Amino acid sequence: MSSPEEDLIRKNQRLGLIIMAVVIGMLGMSYASVKLYELFCQVTGLGGKPVLGPAASGVISDREITVRFNTDVSPNLDWTFKPDQPAVKVKIGQEALISYSATNDSAKPVAGTAIFNVLPESAGKYFQKTQCFCFNYQMIAPGELVHFPVVFYIDPALEKDRELETVKTITLSYTFFPADSPELERALEDFINDGKSANKAVPIR
Repeated sequence: MSSPEEDLIRKNQRLGLIIMAVVIGMLGMSYASVKLYELFCQVTGLGGKPVLGPAASGVISDREITVRFNTDVSPNLDWTFKPDQPAVKVKIGQEALISYSATNDSAKPVAGTAIFNVLPESAGKYFQKTQCFCFNYQMIAPGELVHFPVVFYIDPALEKDRELETVKTITLSYTFFPADSPELERALEDFINDGKSANKAVPIR
């Protein structure tokens, strides 16, 4: 019978491997959006306007969907975190570049890690992010303002889903937790256990 210490080590190793796999997967997908991401890096802030690019699959529908952006921060993380634009309207299949901003309101460097979810839940599998800051260790200096880019598109396959044929709005939410904290570990466990997908909301405990 294993000891509690051994169980904790195995648990941490399993979470570490899962996070590493997610990060590597996102890095691989981001290769297709290098040019769009470089454009973001050349601009200081987006001024509330998304940068739109060609379709990831080469197919862009005439149907438009409004994508709203939401933010939450753990009470244990002294950050101000918000989207740089409340919402954007994109055509299905069209790639868009938006950003979120975070400010460290404390007097010391603080690290955070974000987890995301998509609503409605049934739309989550069609919401494709090719550049994202979720699951990454983010260190912010005292008073520093940091912009986090997100590149995404809505998979044209959504149009074949009868359950979503009347959907006009999708919400992308991010919740920041203190990095390397038991609170983040619990949130990651919830994230993994809720269907092993990003479609469930992550509660702040």
